[in-house]
Amino acid sequence: MIASCLCYLLLPATRLFRALSDAFFTCRKNGLLAKSSSSQVEGDFAMAPRGPEQEECEGLLQQWREEGSSQVLSTASEGPLVDKGLAQSSLALLMDNPGEENAASEDKWSSRQLSDLRAAENLDEPFPEMLGEEPLPEVEGPMWAAIPMQTDPQYADCAVLPVGALATEQWEEDPAVLAWSIAPEPVPREEAPIWPFEGLGQLQPPPVEIPYHEILWREWEDFSTQPDAQGLKAGDGPQFQFTLMSYNILAQDLMQQSSELYLHCHPDILNWNYRFMNLMQEFQHWDPDILCLQEVQEDHYWEQLEPSLRMMGFTCFYKRRTGCKTDGCAVCYKPTRFRLLCASPVEYFRPGLELLNRDNVGLVLLLQPLVPEGLGQVSVAPLCVANTHILYNPRRGDVKLAQMAILLAEVDKVARLSDGSHCPIILCGDLNSVPDSPLYNFIRDGELQYHGMPAWKVSGQEDFSHQLYQRKLQAPLWPSSLGITDCCQYVSSCHPKRSERRKYGRDFLLRFRFCGIACQRPVGLVLMEGVTDTKPERPAGWAESVFEEDTSELEPASSRTVGTIQHCLHLTSVYTHFLPQRGRPEVTTMPLGLGMTVDYIFFSAESCENGNRTDHRLYPDGTLKLLGRLSLLSEEILWAANGLPNPFCSSDHLCLLASFGMEVTAP
Repeated sequence: MIASCLCYLLLPATRLFRALSDAFFTCRKNGLLAKSSSSQVEGDFAMAPRGPEQEECEGLLQQWREEGSSQVLSTASEGPLVDKGLAQSSLALLMDNPGEENAASEDKWSSRQLSDLRAAENLDEPFPEMLGEEPLPEVEGPMWAAIPMQTDPQYADCAVLPVGALATEQWEEDPAVLAWSIAPEPVPREEAPIWPFEGLGQLQPPPVEIPYHEILWREWEDFSTQPDAQGLKAGDGPQFQFTLMSYNILAQDLMQQSSELYLHCHPDILNWNYRFMNLMQEFQHWDPDILCLQEVQEDHYWEQLEPSLRMMGFTCFYKRRTGCKTDGCAVCYKPTRFRLLCASPVEYFRPGLELLNRDNVGLVLLLQPLVPEGLGQVSVAPLCVANTHILYNPRRGDVKLAQMAILLAEVDKVARLSDGSHCPIILCGDLNSVPDSPLYNFIRDGELQYHGMPAWKVSGQEDFSHQLYQRKLQAPLWPSSLGITDCCQYVSSCHPKRSERRKYGRDFLLRFRFCGIACQRPVGLVLMEGVTDTKPERPAGWAESVFEEDTSELEPASSRTVGTIQHCLHLTSVYTHFLPQRGRPEVTTMPLGLGMTVDYIFFSAESCENGNRTDHRLYPDGTLKLLGRLSLLSEEILWAANGLPNPFCSSDHLCLLASFGMEVTAP
């Protein structure tokens, strides 16, 4: 039995293994023959005279002692202590005489018996049965393994080879040999905690006791104690403080349509039930007063999101994309903090216009902050909140600019006050444009010269400069039938400024009463007695050239350059788009593993003259002050979290969160 096992295990072994096997069988047979009581055996083997065949056998044994034993000892000394002990015990077994009284029989083998033993070995014949000896009892235990094992002392003779020391490297590379390893005993798994939400099945939620901002290393940056450009602290005087979150939550339909973007994610974390629970936990953790969401799937909104957000104290407004699209934008606010003045959905699709044939939408709300009763008779200006998701296509910058112009025109109409100024404005969403791109600079600076610009350059998402044909923007960017001027205002909303209205006052018009044109009788005027039959007399000292001298005052207030668009909302970004402590740009999403910023929160603030926009406090806040923000992450950190989405962030975008303060004034 032992011979069969050894032959099976040592089939691919070297010459050393064959020598060890031969010597082992030699010693075993010597021992068995020595214990035999047959006189014939003693006569044929013990008393046989020394001959050439016996001398040849002794030479073979001596050769094994010189070569085989040294190899076993040297090899065993390199392995673990267990292997070394096994090898030394095996060597001792082979070299020691099984019987003291039959020492001479060890060297009295003939070549015939040796060839018979080798033939029996090759034929896998059990040697003990051939000699009439009882077979050794089978050991109850694990099968042979390709790893070092502690052998029981009573079976030490069976561990002939130091397995881990002789051929570890070769056997680890051979999967067939690795299959010999003993399979570890199954460890009983702990029962998974019960998830209190229905419909999750076997999905394992993340540990709710660990805050999201600690897992993803996001910190809150507090600006309330830092002075602004005038040296005033943001906390001076009574303020109405609130927080706003902007979040692209990744519509499930869009994720399934672009499944190749999420191959790095485990299927379980892409399940909507799992993602919904994660999103709701994130909303509860940050608890914003205003929530602006993009890529909100319509059925998920009405069946799950809106009821859940209503239970959290939100009032929600939703606008689905036009056409056959199944997602849209939502703006939610807490009625305990704000009162709705008006809600205006915005559709960018215009039938018959090739420039505006896309189904993107926006949503504009005008909210009145509710001041606590403890502050007395005070008032706070209304707040205009705009949320949108601009077209993604990086080649169609002309469409992006036209969509943004429509949104800015709607914001201008909703936020305009009776005196012609604007109330505080917050514009947020997924703009599908990178920082310092022409579209980004247009929102921040209020002006863009677009004529002749390649369309792909507007958003800066990708570089198509290598292509031979490039679509270029031409003036005018959109037709006049759209009803929007180059100042991003509706034509019906273009009222002259107060200074312009004074030009057309009574005193100004009386100056034209006796001008040359006024004194000329119009052709075809019907003669009526007492009405049109008299000619006005010019007063003495009234110059005839009054009209010619004052003609410039009738010109428009300002002339615009062709190929330029403008707006007068004075917006500034909450984020600086750079992490100075890491020396890396901020990242809000990672399409195809490439981190970039496409999500923004803009708010009303006058930019300073020095133009240093890397400092978040280098501008006068006015009535809307930035008090803090949730820091963004770098691309390296998101890679460490397995990109986006991951088990903790269930969208391919990061949420943006900022805190603002509004001045409270006495009536």
